[in-house]
Amino acid sequence: MPADQLVQNLESALSKVPLIDPHSHIDPLAPVSKSLDDILGYHYYTELAHSAGMGKALLAKDADPRDRVREIVRFMDRYDNTAQYGWFVDIARTFLGFEEGRKLVATDADKLYDAALKTFAQPDWEAQVFAKTRLEKIFLTNEFDDPLKGFDTNKYVPCLRTDALVFQLHLPETRRRIEAATGVHVRDAATLRKAVATIFMHFTRNGAKACAISLPPNFHPAKFDDEHVYEQMNFHDFQDLAPGVFWLIAESCRDFKLPFDLMIGVNRRVYEGGVYQGQDLFDQRTSLLQYKELFNAFTDVTFPVSVLTSAQNQELVAYSWIFPNVLPNGHWWYSNTPPYITKDLTERLTAVPKTKLIGYYSDAYKLEFVKPKYGMYRRILANVLADEFVRPGALSETDAVALGTRLLRDNVRDVFKV
Repeated sequence: MPADQLVQNLESALSKVPLIDPHSHIDPLAPVSKSLDDILGYHYYTELAHSAGMGKALLAKDADPRDRVREIVRFMDRYDNTAQYGWFVDIARTFLGFEEGRKLVATDADKLYDAALKTFAQPDWEAQVFAKTRLEKIFLTNEFDDPLKGFDTNKYVPCLRTDALVFQLHLPETRRRIEAATGVHVRDAATLRKAVATIFMHFTRNGAKACAISLPPNFHPAKFDDEHVYEQMNFHDFQDLAPGVFWLIAESCRDFKLPFDLMIGVNRRVYEGGVYQGQDLFDQRTSLLQYKELFNAFTDVTFPVSVLTSAQNQELVAYSWIFPNVLPNGHWWYSNTPPYITKDLTERLTAVPKTKLIGYYSDAYKLEFVKPKYGMYRRILANVLADEFVRPGALSETDAVALGTRLLRDNVRDVFKV
């Protein structure tokens, strides 16, 4: 068999697996794009274009969408070496009829913009994207006061995002929102517990299958102390408040039987002059040792963990190796390019029990991105399975496809009970 034929066979078989995407930022009331500006407004493209020299004027919210698209496409010849460029070309070919094998140039902007307006306006466009992507379900990122109404929660699976509860409880506006959503005026430990329980009850009754949070590098959880620290809450001292509130969220995940997705390592607003969502970076201070008390205390809570750097992957592999409740989850943000995925995936596949590996998530803001992102991941997965398992004789081709299917679908279904 030619060297590349095995990979092609594996990739072809894996492309037929229906997907359950366990993390996205899709708005279920507006899940698909309306124009090409919705595609190229994704922060990856605005970041890359700005980094390559594009000014910020056309990136402002009130700028003309067509002009913004023209400018972002005009700068693409400066970043057509990136994985993100490949995602866009995949979208253009799959959904907009862009010719196979042709390089995208600046003069294509208007033609693609017009094609997108026509294509995305089709009344069944959402269903078409689901079908072409082989997408069965996709998880959302829902604020704690989301009413969770107006969409099919079997298709768009709610996930409670708790960043505001943990890190913004000191803000009067956050407490006002909590009271509006739960009817509870938070003033002490007892009322906070009641409000959080009410939120979890609302989410689980409406089909939520996970809880999630993004955590900075220097964060250390701490046990929620009802009797002392939290009897009368000091909302001005939120840095002391956050670790205990996080612990309370973990308690609720245990009580309501929800996995708790931890997305670890983000420093916000590092590049203060950056474009929207293009300001956040990482550093090397983060260690999962900061979470050892959490993992030991909540043995009956599943923690799917995403780390921001490939450099931290070995630590995540080791924790997943010995902690039954810690799972590697996807390839997040700055690690979501082929070289890092290849390295990290190989380490995970050769060290962590196969039933614990959640292979990938799209992190998409519009449904059109699920296909190219998962397409990239499947190609890498096929290569790793071929090189590490089939060619050395450890697995048959059929068994390798079964292993890949676990990462793409089966483990997501089992871990999140969907």
